[in-house]
Amino acid sequence: MDRIILGDNQFFGINHMSEEKAQALSEKFYDLKAIINVIDAAYDCGIRAFMLNTNERAKDICSYLRKNSARYADLRLYPSIPYPHKYADLVNEKGIFNAVKDIIISENSAKDIFGLLVKGSFTLFDRDSIKVMQLLIDTEMKIFHGLNIKVVFLQNVITDLLLGLGVKEIFIGYVNYIREKYSAEPGFITMNLPKLCNFLLDCGIENPIICSSINKIGYFMNPDISSYEKTIREKQFRPVAMSIFASGAIKPSEAVEYIHNLSNIKTIVFGASSGQHIKETKKLIESYLPVEDKKFQHV
Repeated sequence: MDRIILGDNQFFGINHMSEEKAQALSEKFYDLKAIINVIDAAYDCGIRAFMLNTNERAKDICSYLRKNSARYADLRLYPSIPYPHKYADLVNEKGIFNAVKDIIISENSAKDIFGLLVKGSFTLFDRDSIKVMQLLIDTEMKIFHGLNIKVVFLQNVITDLLLGLGVKEIFIGYVNYIREKYSAEPGFITMNLPKLCNFLLDCGIENPIICSSINKIGYFMNPDISSYEKTIREKQFRPVAMSIFASGAIKPSEAVEYIHNLSNIKTIVFGASSGQHIKETKKLIESYLPVEDKKFQHV
């Protein structure tokens, strides 16, 4: 795991605290070049890790990274799958299995579909949940081919739905498949870190990677701050902190100090829309690291 990961919400016009700011971001990053400028700024100041959702813009970004592989020789990607918005309307309209079928058919060539169906023993019609999951993972991961994948995160919408249903076999199957097929680590994004951590450990998944909002005001932290702090302090897992600034509600120095005091947190994901903001945030995080960790060695 990298110490710092640059997130991508800003590229897609996402700001949970302000629709006005979200719209401004959407307009700013309408052009791919604007996104690449921010990636370059982060890369040039020493950040090598990037989290990327599998939406339409991600295809263009990954294509650009492949075409310029020499420029980004040691770049590491942390995909977040699936991009839930493209599934939502289809699920409401057609039901989950027909929606899955449509997604797989629409995003694969005839040759790819035939290969997927042979591999899955015609699982689109059998409704084998593990095989369907594997087909969806393969469909989502196609855009990252040829790139260096470090951790593949399951989006919180899916993670928390499956957590609520208590389906252990899907979580175990996801972990095994990501490791075996993609030689990467599986990770999970959640809005309820304490519950997910306990569940994954009960599944026999050792030292899981869990990404969740972690900040001093409890923003998007369910059920409460104290349960998060207790879990981080007592459980054996790898926490990844996102939303540490609570969409601008917390002063940067206070936000980073809070995360630093939770000594078991080794990785931070943050979003930034300018090179200057990236440099300032990186410098701030560095200022709280031990001397031996200043160069953001892997942990």
